[in-house]
Amino acid sequence: MTAPKAIIFSKNQIDILSNHSKENIPNESCAILFGSTCNDETIVKEIFLTKNIENSPINFTISPDELILAYGTAEKKGLEVSGIFHSHPGSVAYPSSTDKKYMETNPVPWVIFSNLSNEFKAYIYNSDIVPVPVKIL
Repeated sequence: MTAPKAIIFSKNQIDILSNHSKENIPNESCAILFGSTCNDETIVKEIFLTKNIENSPINFTISPDELILAYGTAEKKGLEVSGIFHSHPGSVAYPSSTDKKYMETNPVPWVIFSNLSNEFKAYIYNSDIVPVPVKIL
């Protein structure tokens, strides 16, 4: 997948993700983003909050059951899985080596929230890590 021009969130969606991240400190939080693509921009329509079954401050894993439920929910709503979200409670919003490995097999924007800087950043893997602008409408 080529990098989208941007990934677009509403202010409410940003608040939901930020709160989810803060509620899960000291561990990473995670979610799946549902949306669509228009004019090479990814528009987030819904957020599917998930549990980090690793209960880890440096890694996250979404259970297979939640993944199946998420993909089924997106399909029923006519949306696509348009991004993966997770937080970095104790580091910057940049993909870790573990993130990079999974980004290669999940070619959608990865949105990372840094609890340290209170900042959202997005990336996609396209032979290397490519930044994707985050827009809040």
